[in-house]
Amino acid sequence: MVKKEIILERSQKCNEYLSQLEEIIEGVEFDDFNSKPLLYGSAERFLHLSIEALIDIGNHIISDNNLGRVNVYKDIALILAENGYLTEEEKKLFIKIIAFRNILVHDYMDLDRDVIFNLLKNNLKDIRGILKSYLKLI
Repeated sequence: MVKKEIILERSQKCNEYLSQLEEIIEGVEFDDFNSKPLLYGSAERFLHLSIEALIDIGNHIISDNNLGRVNVYKDIALILAENGYLTEEEKKLFIKIIAFRNILVHDYMDLDRDVIFNLLKNNLKDIRGILKSYLKLI
């Protein structure tokens, strides 16, 4: 059975990270973002942490409900969708979020700040959407 406290704790942290991202990006133009390492560095880290929280919650749901084996992070989205925890649209979105996490972690030297800036300005709602689906479980 899914432990509510684990989902709540990680959801709270994810919301904190997303709030930090919203604060970082509020009223900031790309040139300012791109020229200030403290801005883009903080944004990249909080974005990474928010995605890690989604992954941790998904792993917890899968593990506690014996839904399957996770070999790579993409499996989390697939297994959750197969078992009705995510819609097909949420599954596709989560797979993209996980792929972006891999870019943040492994391709950090070649990050396109324009892509990150646009994501921060326009797509934080996607992370919140997955989080909202998780919170329906408790």
